Amino acid sequence: MHGRMIYLWIALGGALGAMARFGVGQIVVFPFGTLTVNVLGSFFMGLAYVYFATRLGDRVPLMVMGGFLGAFTTFSTFSLDVLKLVDAERLAFALGYIVLSVSLSVIAVFAGVALAKGAWS
Repeated sequence: MHGRMIYLWIALGGALGAMARFGVGQIVVFPFGTLTVNVLGSFFMGLAYVYFATRLGDRVPLMVMGGFLGAFTTFSTFSLDVLKLVDAERLAFALGYIVLSVSLSVIAVFAGVALAKGAWS
């Protein structure tokens, strides 16, 4: 597939995934909308990972996994990274990756808020 076309397929899937994420957020009460997309996205990423490993060309997996599910929830990509580490029998690294990803991301959002409040107050 042509290099620039890859971005088009990912963008198309991403647009659909972002709209789906927004839709779930409108239906499911806060903060369970985020929990819902994270769990559903991770579940569908697992299904897609196995299904696309042996089927179709490279366009559809990119659109579904990198685009749709990536925009629906980046947590699904994080979950797939953990799966790959466990499959590679890098359990300690997988555990460290989980702890660092969650804790550093939460710390980063608080730091961003603190910085923004200080800069724009």
